[in-house]
Amino acid sequence: MAAAKRVVTLKRRADFKRLSKGLRRSYPAFTLQAAPAVEAEGRFGLTVTRRIGNSPERNRIKRRLRAAAGQISVPLGVDAVVLARRECLSRDFAALRGDLEAALAAARQKLAIRTP
Repeated sequence: MAAAKRVVTLKRRADFKRLSKGLRRSYPAFTLQAAPAVEAEGRFGLTVTRRIGNSPERNRIKRRLRAAAGQISVPLGVDAVVLARRECLSRDFAALRGDLEAALAAARQKLAIRTP
């Protein structure tokens, strides 16, 4: 198995707010918000609220989602934010990664972004 690559992450609140107005897709373990990227490469952001659980649970969810994002390629030209649900803890990792990959591919197709 190849090592997970580091994903370029969203840091600014303005980026998260911009994506909240974009495309939205729901899956059992998360909701994906996506919009065309401002920069050439796709960026990735995570939101895990306190409602989901205590800090060890939230951190485990973030680690699992970062690992899943590192194993797939964030589509070029798409910025995405994942709003995690508690289901992330119990969902099989392969299924979680598959859902994330499918969500990003669907967002890329819906936003009609082509690779160069």
